[in-house]
Amino acid sequence: MSIIKPARRWQPAFYPFKKEKFSARLLGRIELAVKGPVFGCRMCGNCLLQETAFICPMECPKGMRNGPCGGITPEKNCYVDESRKCVWYAIYERSRKMGRQKMLLEVLPPLDWYKVGTETWGVVVRQVRKTGIWTFIRSLFLKDKIKKSEVWDSVFKTIRQPAWWMGDSEYHKPAYEEPASLLEKKLRNGEFVIATEVSPPLGANPAKIIREIELVRPWVTAVNFTDASSASPKMSGIACCKVANDLNCEAVFQIAARDTTRTGLQSAVIGSGQMGVRNILCVTGDNPRVGPSPASDMNFVDVDSVQMLWILRRMRDEGIYLDGRKIKYPPKFFLGAATTPFASDPELQAIRDQKKINAGAQFFQTNLIFEPDRLDQWLEQLDKRDLLDKVYILAGISPLKSYKIARYLHDKVPGVFLPKDILTRMEKAGDGASEEGFQIALELIDSIKSKKGIHGIHLMTMGWEEIVGRLVAESGILQQ
Repeated sequence: MSIIKPARRWQPAFYPFKKEKFSARLLGRIELAVKGPVFGCRMCGNCLLQETAFICPMECPKGMRNGPCGGITPEKNCYVDESRKCVWYAIYERSRKMGRQKMLLEVLPPLDWYKVGTETWGVVVRQVRKTGIWTFIRSLFLKDKIKKSEVWDSVFKTIRQPAWWMGDSEYHKPAYEEPASLLEKKLRNGEFVIATEVSPPLGANPAKIIREIELVRPWVTAVNFTDASSASPKMSGIACCKVANDLNCEAVFQIAARDTTRTGLQSAVIGSGQMGVRNILCVTGDNPRVGPSPASDMNFVDVDSVQMLWILRRMRDEGIYLDGRKIKYPPKFFLGAATTPFASDPELQAIRDQKKINAGAQFFQTNLIFEPDRLDQWLEQLDKRDLLDKVYILAGISPLKSYKIARYLHDKVPGVFLPKDILTRMEKAGDGASEEGFQIALELIDSIKSKKGIHGIHLMTMGWEEIVGRLVAESGILQQ
């Protein structure tokens, strides 16, 4: 438990995976003895304290190193462990008070497990020597912030941004000209698109998913297949995409960081390209806490969604793997991410979303929206950051089939909030709840489709695929 960290979450320190010299082990123990009580240090081997307002992000149960997930509770607690404050919300709040929000935009690397558990003080000292001891000492007293930052970056940025990563805080425009997919082509042409989700089947028989794809295909531009949503195993996303492509239906390959390693991510994307998949959506994924028992690893992800975007963008645009190897025939794809506009303060959420856009996100699919007026605050913050012309936004809409579903979404799904009037309407509707839910969805689409910065609707049907055709037709937004 740390002295100055608001999360108050104790987790054991990592141990190195290799034998070290006595001097290195001794220095590591001294470093842990100091940084452990003060910062809750876990000896990750890649300290980020300077970038995160001196609050260590490694106290996040998911191990998120580039910002919060979409699961912050209304009380700003962690949905994985509701007794703890969200450490990333605390980082954002302190950064805002210190005027250090800009530092939160730098895309930070995943752990190098060969360095995990090892000391960093000695590395800092060696880097100070390279920069020049007196140059570094004099920088402590410089009034010129730019020169001071240059000196400090020569030490600390070199350490936190290894050569195999080289993350920055800049926007990277896609390096290709022609649209990679039909979805991207329509969005570029200014069309208001409709996308939807089809739930992967629990078994190996594809008959159900084929039937559901055929139901929605005439009405939408693309179909998204969830990647083991709610941490429950189902047919893999890549298999679902193959079924969709065989039916001449544009697919969106969703990849959850929860079940993905950096090696598996790169291999899966190379393979998906051979199957004709041209849209990829990177998400963090639901924590195993919300899934069935026995729960899988609840510690942290190998790569978070921002890191996934960074890796895939470089594979596509620079033709390199994470380890620096060249790709003779780089994959081509339209890269997307998920966002939760109401998960936190709109200003702070915009920082997180800018980081995703800088890392490589070209389109967003939002979490479910039931309060369209609140979107304005979030869109305004994106506009202030000059982001609305850099990303296409598909607003998440779900037709509610019953009051029970509405209550479940409001009470159990992180980042989803239903206003009291919608809950009351669904409850009073009784046996007509499905029709009431349909009308609410129509009203939401009508409110959202005219908003500046919204380029389409993403329908999340939760197994009610047969309603898509009627909803699209009656909303007045017809797809070709």
